[in-house]
Amino acid sequence: MLNGGRLLALAILMAVSAAAYAQDAKKLVEQAVRAELAADAADHTHWLFYEVDQKPGVQVKQWVAQAAHGDLTRMVEKNGQPVSKDQSRKAMESFAQSTSAQARQRKSGEHDDKQATEMLNMLPRAFIWSDTGSRDGNTTLHFKPDPQFHPPSYQARVFAAMEGDMRVNDAEHRIVSLKGRLVRDVKFGGGLLGELQAGGSFDVERRQTGGAWQITETHVHIQGHALLFKDISEQEDDVKSRFKQLPGNISFADAEKDLLALNE
Repeated sequence: MLNGGRLLALAILMAVSAAAYAQDAKKLVEQAVRAELAADAADHTHWLFYEVDQKPGVQVKQWVAQAAHGDLTRMVEKNGQPVSKDQSRKAMESFAQSTSAQARQRKSGEHDDKQATEMLNMLPRAFIWSDTGSRDGNTTLHFKPDPQFHPPSYQARVFAAMEGDMRVNDAEHRIVSLKGRLVRDVKFGGGLLGELQAGGSFDVERRQTGGAWQITETHVHIQGHALLFKDISEQEDDVKSRFKQLPGNISFADAEKDLLALNE
């Protein structure tokens, strides 16, 4: 039987080992964040892909071409009803001729990029991490909210209330998937300005295509309401596939031709 001194020494050893283990997991997260930010800054590729986007009351199937001055979209089906090539052509030409529509898209993209960067930078700081093992060239890291972290924004409050798992590619240190669920209710203004309910979830899946890492699936199912930002309470399933790299300087006219040449 262990005496009191040995028990204390064992407890200290276990605590030190756990702390070192958590620190190693955090270093893996930091490494993955650095790899993602560096790759994003260096990536100037353009892609064509097929997308199925499901939101409450609307399902859209479409092709998207990332042209030099914006993303051109050819919708092929909406709520089960086919969209003709003539309708798609008119919509694409209208966008190509509208500098205001392009500016709105560009502003929205910049906003999304900024939020994604902020969330990436939060990953090592907002959570307590643990390494749960490696398989098929990927390491799985579990995360749970760090009670010492103070979210700097409303969006960060929601993100920091998540618990889940992140898979990281061992060879390239890139994020393969990120899954989480809201482990507690998140209230704004004591609930007067909005409340998101525990149990909501998100799932982002990525894969390597032609040397680039692409988001192939996004599933967001968060229940609640928030008056300050309607977009944070969402129900959406988005799946992208059939990626094909395009020339970096492709024009709207050439992108339109590529999109219209597709059968589906």
